[in-house]
Amino acid sequence: MITLSWLLLIALAGGVLAIVDGIWRLRARGGSTVIGIIEIIVAGLFVLSLFLTGIPFGSLVLGIATLVVLVVALIMRGRLGMTLTIIALVLVAIWIVLENRWLVIPGINS
Repeated sequence: MITLSWLLLIALAGGVLAIVDGIWRLRARGGSTVIGIIEIIVAGLFVLSLFLTGIPFGSLVLGIATLVVLVVALIMRGRLGMTLTIIALVLVAIWIVLENRWLVIPGINS
């Protein structure tokens, strides 16, 4: 049984936006395909790790890897807009901060 929480919704939104950003990078003419493929794989594993326990790495490690890939994709942006990448980057960063309890917000990660 999956408990629906704000923390899970933040992680899902960041992971799905990272997957969509990776797909857009693959479809763009001047886009960087290697970064798009890596972004889809890492973000897909991150989203799966939220629901399945058999993923070799924990969701925190995959969240950090997704964050790193999004930063690299932001630096090597190509011809794509940066809005989707920045939104996914912010959501994954917020999830990492709240998951580690570096910031405690009652009702979200209490």
